[in-house]
Amino acid sequence: MSEPTTKILLAHGSGGQLSHELVERLFLKHFDNPILARLDDAAVLQAGKWASLQVGDLPTCRLADFRLAFTTDSYVVSPIFFPGGDVGKLAVCGTINDLATSGAVPLYLSAGFIIEEGLELADLEQVVVSMATTAQAAGVQIVTGDTKVVDRGKADRLFINTAGIGVVPIGMELGGDQVRPGDAVILSGTIGDHGMTIMSQREGLRFDSPLVSDCAPLHGLVAAMLDALSPPPQSWGGAGGGGRAIHCLRDPTRGGLATTLNEVASKSGVGIEIEERIIPVRDAVRATCELLGFDPLYVANEGKLVAFVAPIAADVVLAAMRAHEYGQEAAIIGRVTAEHAGRVVLHTTLGTRRIVGMLVGEQLPRIC
Repeated sequence: MSEPTTKILLAHGSGGQLSHELVERLFLKHFDNPILARLDDAAVLQAGKWASLQVGDLPTCRLADFRLAFTTDSYVVSPIFFPGGDVGKLAVCGTINDLATSGAVPLYLSAGFIIEEGLELADLEQVVVSMATTAQAAGVQIVTGDTKVVDRGKADRLFINTAGIGVVPIGMELGGDQVRPGDAVILSGTIGDHGMTIMSQREGLRFDSPLVSDCAPLHGLVAAMLDALSPPPQSWGGAGGGGRAIHCLRDPTRGGLATTLNEVASKSGVGIEIEERIIPVRDAVRATCELLGFDPLYVANEGKLVAFVAPIAADVVLAAMRAHEYGQEAAIIGRVTAEHAGRVVLHTTLGTRRIVGMLVGEQLPRIC
């Protein structure tokens, strides 16, 4: 074994002894599970874990009763540590949420690390511990990964890429093209928390009520929403439950709520109308936006979702969301309409209406 070092060296990315020591001393230590421990070039996943899944009132299903969902994303947030999270927690939650809003039960993640020479090993371990803790709490496993080290000044401390695999029950159809006129638009909570937390850290802003990122895994919230509709109440007269009443789920990350709503309106060829007075925004977030010249509708979130729900099921879904820790401030903020197809219209607190377009350009770089 080589002499211990407290910083990342270029040799940690060489594939040699230091690389192996980094994997064994840090990544295996915190991500330990039988699949990862094999250290093969690819993780061979255990089909048995899929076969015992149960979602809502669905019986235990065979592998043939599920479809695979697969997603990937990269995280380059600056700073890498912030109130409410860090780049590691963000990477795990972001990938889980991409799976969850597709109707999938998240199972496995990969993790790729691009590390700048000179990064303190203690900082890297803090990120890895955060990832392991978040993954364990969410019931997912990090089963494969990679590390690369780049020259000092060629990256900004640490970048992480994650990919995720989950399973979607047959019959679960969620998507922007499923949204219909009359659907209720339900937001799971306050907007702008993550983006303004990152900006306040960069600008050194301080408030009486500290800003905290909303970074959180949302698959439990999605499961609660689906469970509330399975089976559907008899009074619905066969309207269907679960994914058939919830037409679309989205997590409004980069580009914020406004961009997400525009994407759905364009995909489904519908109009969307939202009420400004109902959209929840924390006072500290609103103040920061006013100070820096941002519109909360375009600020990124990392622990919120938007649901498009058949009107007959809206109250049931809303109640289920408010009963969950990540949906306590959920609100019906608008509705889908057949009018002004492809556009989002905001009913302002002044009693006027204005078109809310998609974000143009990069409003807040390096926030996720």
